[in-house]
Amino acid sequence: MRLLDLKEHEDSEHVPLSHAERDALQGAGLGIDVTPAPGRDGEYILRPGSKVGAVEVGGMSVRIEPKLGIGQALSLACYAIEKVRIRPEEFDFPETPALPDVLAQAFASSARRTFARGLLHGYRSEEEALLTVRGRIRFDEQLRRRPGMPLPVEVRYDEFTDDVLANRLVKAAAWRLRGMPLRSPPRPTRTGLAWTWATLDGVSLCEWPRNAVPDVTFDRLSERYRQLVALSRLILRHGEYEHNRGDVRASGFLMNMNEVFQEFVAVALREELRLTADQFKEDTVGTLDEDGKVSLRPDLVWREGHRAVFVGDAKYKNLAGARNVPNADLYQMLAYTTALNLPGGLLIYAKGEADERTYDVRHAGKRLHVVALDLKCTLDHVLKRVGKIAERVRQLKAEAETP
Repeated sequence: MRLLDLKEHEDSEHVPLSHAERDALQGAGLGIDVTPAPGRDGEYILRPGSKVGAVEVGGMSVRIEPKLGIGQALSLACYAIEKVRIRPEEFDFPETPALPDVLAQAFASSARRTFARGLLHGYRSEEEALLTVRGRIRFDEQLRRRPGMPLPVEVRYDEFTDDVLANRLVKAAAWRLRGMPLRSPPRPTRTGLAWTWATLDGVSLCEWPRNAVPDVTFDRLSERYRQLVALSRLILRHGEYEHNRGDVRASGFLMNMNEVFQEFVAVALREELRLTADQFKEDTVGTLDEDGKVSLRPDLVWREGHRAVFVGDAKYKNLAGARNVPNADLYQMLAYTTALNLPGGLLIYAKGEADERTYDVRHAGKRLHVVALDLKCTLDHVLKRVGKIAERVRQLKAEAETP
């Protein structure tokens, strides 16, 4: 299979492609711009967008490396999903250059460490018809289903089992990885995935839509599962990529860095501000127009009761070479602040994409703030910077509450 190595938001060298390969790349929904190379017949310049990972399409194995580096991208994604701090060096596997291969190796290693103390068990409520009484008799159900019959007995009981949500998530992730077209997983990774699958033999195999992967509530006994569950949820939420349109088929692992950045900013700010997911989240805030035709859904909305007291947006988009923040982003934030009757709003960009500045809007009394978050330093330093941005959020909230 032909290998193509690309980097997020960077032009490739001139790549010779057949018409079938060109059409496959353009039709697979990978977010790759395919531009004919000037003066080079049959050669193209490929430029990925913000989707990173590896997929197989049209007889090609396409790897898209994140500009932050694989370790940093996965660290941010894991924090966004489970608030777990995984250092980028924990993803440092030089022999596995593709993102899904690194993720598979990290998952297998984490499973080995986590399961070394045995599988997590918990109580699960079961309802059955049995020939002996166990737990509590469900009298209403017994009378409804078997009036006058002593056996079997409808009962409800709690069973101590390893078939709990945390283990189900891990098994579903192992299943997804085993079917993923990894490039060159080392033998320990292949063995580790097979061992994880075998260890979870008594656990149910479940499937969830990528936008409905359930949360796990951790306690003292289950805390050791946090990193493994974070990796599992990352695989299930961002790792599902199947495209089938006409003759174009693609499969693999693609992670949208726009989504990762937005989710990371929301979770990190929420933690810093000590707010709940209901208080601070992406939210529909009504419409811009009186007729209700132009709906608005900012990335970051802080609500006190039914009132919004802060609005913001997280922007990961590539602005390399741009002198100013795109007008469209400022217009969007102005629409949010106008519809919510707030004095100002906040645009948060990844550092390197925009400089910090403030825009005072003429005749509107609105102040639009732009800040930058440096993602290329350690996760601890990124979170410290989030703390400073949180101070700006508190200031904007205070201004909104000032009569």
